[in-house]
Amino acid sequence: MSQRLNRRVRLMSGAAFGAAMLMSVSSVHAQTAAQADDQAAEVDEIVVTGIRRSIEASISAKANNTSIVEVISAEDIGKLPDVSIAESLARLPGVTMQRLDGRSQQISIRGLGPDFTTALLNGRELVTTGDNRGVEFDQFPSELLGSVVVYKTPDSALIGQGLAGTVDLRTVRPLAYGRQAIAVNYRHEWNDIGALNSGTTDSGDRYTISYIDQFMDGTLGVALGYAHMSSPYQSERFNAWGYPTYSDGNLLTGGVKPYVMSSELERDGYMGVLEWRPNDRIHSTIDAFYSEFKNTQVLRGIEFPLAWGGSAGDCTVNVASSLCRPAPSLRSGYTVEDGLIVAGTWDNIKGVVRNDLNKRDSNITALGWNTEFVANDDWTLVLDVNYSKVERNDIILETNAGTGRNINGALDTLGFELTDDGVTRFTSQLDYADPTLIRITSAQGWGSDVIPGGQVGYMNTPSIEDEIKAVRLTANRQLHQSPFKSIDFGLNYSERNKTFVNDQYYIGVPGGGDLFVPSEYLLDPTDLGYLGISQVLSYDALGLVNSGLLDLVRNPNADVAAGNWEVTEKVSTAYIRANIDHSLFGRPLTGNVGMQFVYTDQQGQGFEAQQISQGVAAVAELTGGAEYLEILPSSNFILEVGDDMFARFAVARTLARPRMDDMRASRNFSFNAGNNNANATPTQNSPWGGGGGNPELKPFIADVVDISFEKYFANRKGYVSLAAFYKNLESYVYTRSVLFDFTGYPTGGVTPVINEGVLTTPENGDGGWIKGLEFSVSAPFDLFHPALEGFGGMFSASQTDSEVQPDPANPPTTLPGLSETVMNGTLYYERYGFQARVSGRYRSDFLGEVAGFGNGRTLRSVAEETVVDAQVGYEFQSGPLEGLSILAQVNNLTDEPFKTFENGDERRTIDYQSYGRTFAVGMNYRF
Repeated sequence: MSQRLNRRVRLMSGAAFGAAMLMSVSSVHAQTAAQADDQAAEVDEIVVTGIRRSIEASISAKANNTSIVEVISAEDIGKLPDVSIAESLARLPGVTMQRLDGRSQQISIRGLGPDFTTALLNGRELVTTGDNRGVEFDQFPSELLGSVVVYKTPDSALIGQGLAGTVDLRTVRPLAYGRQAIAVNYRHEWNDIGALNSGTTDSGDRYTISYIDQFMDGTLGVALGYAHMSSPYQSERFNAWGYPTYSDGNLLTGGVKPYVMSSELERDGYMGVLEWRPNDRIHSTIDAFYSEFKNTQVLRGIEFPLAWGGSAGDCTVNVASSLCRPAPSLRSGYTVEDGLIVAGTWDNIKGVVRNDLNKRDSNITALGWNTEFVANDDWTLVLDVNYSKVERNDIILETNAGTGRNINGALDTLGFELTDDGVTRFTSQLDYADPTLIRITSAQGWGSDVIPGGQVGYMNTPSIEDEIKAVRLTANRQLHQSPFKSIDFGLNYSERNKTFVNDQYYIGVPGGGDLFVPSEYLLDPTDLGYLGISQVLSYDALGLVNSGLLDLVRNPNADVAAGNWEVTEKVSTAYIRANIDHSLFGRPLTGNVGMQFVYTDQQGQGFEAQQISQGVAAVAELTGGAEYLEILPSSNFILEVGDDMFARFAVARTLARPRMDDMRASRNFSFNAGNNNANATPTQNSPWGGGGGNPELKPFIADVVDISFEKYFANRKGYVSLAAFYKNLESYVYTRSVLFDFTGYPTGGVTPVINEGVLTTPENGDGGWIKGLEFSVSAPFDLFHPALEGFGGMFSASQTDSEVQPDPANPPTTLPGLSETVMNGTLYYERYGFQARVSGRYRSDFLGEVAGFGNGRTLRSVAEETVVDAQVGYEFQSGPLEGLSILAQVNNLTDEPFKTFENGDERRTIDYQSYGRTFAVGMNYRF
């Protein structure tokens, strides 16, 4: 009850703040306008820079766009207002993001997850480093971007539009910039938790150099930029396996896997733009972007199988036998609160010390060439050619250590207590940092079906290649004496090819024994004090695997072979758009109406794999695909109902292509001879079964309606907006069990009694709806009183609801990634060279996508969170230091954790991650 009350108080307080700003702005607007007229003669020129310049440019771009958009503009060359572009995007109305390892990475627009949002670079669709279509925005240095436009409503000329929205990242255009500029930025950052793992760092550096110039009498422009980042992330991470029911009917913890994680993200980004406009008829631009991205995570901790620990060996004759490891047991006298066991003592615990590593190396290349030719006063032609590619290689390494293999080695007695955050703290009897006690071994005997005696680790090394080639031809025809001022025609053709290579290996000790860690790989022990475990053994896991002291055995199982896939899409898009310049009831009416014709030819390739026997799979190539045409009408109407007051109305039909791993042709299947009897039916006890992708999937389709009222004031230095939207999801992709004919599939010589069974696969199902309200206001506070000059604020709140029911046999659910309530607020001061800004963002509980077993996709309930950032700075405006500015920043000021839980009970914590605060100090210098 208290949590719900707190949420309502936050929402009501935020709404009250926004309403107060709206009433205050309305009451002083007329007076301010009159004062502005009186003062106009007294002021020759006012040059606004920094935060206020960024806000004013964003507001102007929002007002002038024919679609409903949100805009981020750089404060100056090389200076966007946040540390990362994902952080900036998360502050926009109706936009939020999910933190990954403490940093912003992917965004959700209007409650729809990352896979429903398309990212463009200078208007061109981009490849993605992830397994699917969701763009990881931390790949793009914010310092190399001039602005970002988020389209909430599409128009027919927007190629690659997303169902939730479209994010267009834009680099600077040197001729539009219009002057020479050289800027150098530097920041040093550190995390207040400190370096939690040996051999890692808690500090890093960011530096950027940007150059813009014009030549040949202003007809040739050049923009160059380089950005380097070395950024540390730390986290204390608790993970619970789940909460089964104990024999007394209460819930208890099934097992835990806590870590401390130290991460270092390294990124080098390069940007170049060459712009040529020799006359009013020819305008040609070549732009290039390249990013190298490396992320290394070191994770060390311990895994305790508790209620789900189980026994090993033959314990039926004599529990004390050397051939038996008894199952964990909970002592009597434990403490229960509201049906959950929260404190007690476990006996017979066999811990698994974990030294893990996650490493990602990726690079993105994006090239584009755009040439515009004005044939005459009525016709303009444009040719755009672009190419982008990403290559990504991962290492996901797990290594195990313990007191002995499977039934051997010492057992522990653990006292435990659940904290208010749902984190379990322990008291232990063993020294898990003793290198003479803890050795590389299979403490639980996991993986013994492949490695005799069990695996001592596992290594997953997936790789991704994603490539897009596209060409676009467009024409604009000016019209005269018509309600339409012009008509645009266009044709875009793109080819996209994405491959996923699924290499996985078991790790074993040669001969099946144990291995004490050689001294050259030992590191200082890792402190797990937050867990109650003082220290655990630490070593260089990747160095040990690469040393040759351990065996790597390729995983031969059918599901791994079926995890390889390739998807190819050839998309032809033709469009027509009529641009409106008319009047309605004597008021100016602008906007556009148009239509896209999208023809898609998609193909999936992969492998069909069957588990023949233990460690043996039969594999065959498999292909499939589909072709379809979608017609997508769209319209945007903007009616100026008063001075700088607009009513916007948009209607459109949009699509989002399915996840690419869902489009894979790969599948694995099995034949269970034990079910091959007279009782078998296709849906009950069939000997056949399997699962996989579906290369014939059609896209998600939605019909959307948007309405927005916007009032701009103070020469468009501020605005207030109220918007509503409704998306009717006509179709939705979901996982479904379907009947499949397995005739002709191998059975090992057994004659099947039936040839039908159940295949689990993605399918197009029925849809649902999503609807919401958005309120936003931005205002400089000198509108209220002249003494408040330099102060200002921005606030936005959105309320969203959804329901989807793709399978009529199952009840409706909410959409993954949707927070019903999202709020953002910023207060700032900028005057006399001083700058200060504090920002907060809140999102309510939502269903988030996290990494699960084997790094696979898992949906978890994510707890509400409020993240606060702050920044102060000073810019020297005269004298020998003119052009120099200094700054200090802190991210996650209140050390807000990330938490997931199960079954709607926040006490049943699955993940709890504490990231600490990240501080940065730096300088910017512009020549």
